[in-house]
Amino acid sequence: MQFMRQSLREVLLILVFLMLFSCERRNTDAPQAPNRAQSFVFSAKPTSTITFLSTQMNPVEEAGKMRNVILKDFPGTVDFRPNDNSLILGQIGALLKSDPLESVVIGAAHGDFASLYEQGVLRPMTDAMSKLEKRQFPETLVALSRLDGKNSYYVPWMQASYVMVANKKALKFLPQGARLDGLTYDQLEQWAGDIFRRTGMRALGFPAGKNGLMHRFFQGYLYPSFTASTLLKFRSEGARDMWAYFKTLWEYVHPDSLVYSVMAEPLLTGDVWIAWDHTARVIKAFEEKPGDFVAFPAPIGPKGRGFMLIVAGLGMPKGERDTSDQAMLIEYLTEPVIQARTLTETGFFPVVSMKSSPDLPPYLAGLSAAVKKQTDSEDAVPTLAPVGLGERGTDYNNLFMTTFSKIVLEGEDARAVLDANAGELQKIINGANAKCWLPDISDKRPCVIE
Repeated sequence: MQFMRQSLREVLLILVFLMLFSCERRNTDAPQAPNRAQSFVFSAKPTSTITFLSTQMNPVEEAGKMRNVILKDFPGTVDFRPNDNSLILGQIGALLKSDPLESVVIGAAHGDFASLYEQGVLRPMTDAMSKLEKRQFPETLVALSRLDGKNSYYVPWMQASYVMVANKKALKFLPQGARLDGLTYDQLEQWAGDIFRRTGMRALGFPAGKNGLMHRFFQGYLYPSFTASTLLKFRSEGARDMWAYFKTLWEYVHPDSLVYSVMAEPLLTGDVWIAWDHTARVIKAFEEKPGDFVAFPAPIGPKGRGFMLIVAGLGMPKGERDTSDQAMLIEYLTEPVIQARTLTETGFFPVVSMKSSPDLPPYLAGLSAAVKKQTDSEDAVPTLAPVGLGERGTDYNNLFMTTFSKIVLEGEDARAVLDANAGELQKIINGANAKCWLPDISDKRPCVIE
């Protein structure tokens, strides 16, 4: 039964994206800017400044768009504070200790909310969800928000994934018979290698810098594609094969990848021709040069096409304070016109019915199609970001980067590195008493690395 419930959740997560894309209207003509006119009216204004703590939209450019564009029509004052997920619990505690009546909204990923729920700091959001019934949130997302199986602890806010992007200059170097939609990891290596041999250019790029999301590539793409796991098979034979593969691929990766945090810029400058990153972090390349780039799904490995689903929500901390101001902000951020604005400005996809939304510019339709092709793949291996790690989430992510550094950059023995770091990962899992998360399935708690 446990396996069946986990499998059902996997299917439901896939349906989230299918439902979203089925209601989008697309236009293949000239791009149209979304209608930013205010299409909603509040009967009251917030009486206090709302502190918006967020683990999302951390990059400076995204945070600026949040403050200056997405929130600009809200009738009250919002202090938007994006930060690392390992710090949000401390931020909540410090704010409420200084002022127990502080108006606080939490914007975070599903895994962050799972950690906050286990810490006992979240207010149930079932009443707020019922008042937003007209939003037509997919029931699949609502079910995911029921962290205790009964009550919603966050309101769906936005969703995203990660995709590959190529400059059209690179397409003539594709291996014979290779298709972007069906590219394998072996073909990716051949593609990057051929560009290097014929041009001398290391054309492949990854966001492996300090603020990049390279750890998600390992957790949600390489590991699932080579081992059908994100954690349980961390030190398996399949994992050793994966790291051997990536060490070879790295020979064709632009050396500045170690300082790249967002891949839009190196794509626009032409320093790289092929890149992987979060949809929100490549959108600028398509905005500025929509005719130069093409988005396509992640490659396929021996165990299938691994990809990561990102679902973010809006919640409130537990307490006796009045919540009408916070509810107004949540209502605002889930308005269809603001959801459309969030998509066009940041690349985060809507979670509400968008049947009446403006047509998508072609570059956004292309990005959404790439995500959908990942989701629709018969050999898809959907993966969640880490769930239930709380303040240790950053340490968990860093261990994947440490593993990469030791094996790929420093040439240390893969078996020894994986054994040592598996032990460190297990300590983090044990400390959080975390259950396994997709694609790993186990009845054990804490999750135990094989």
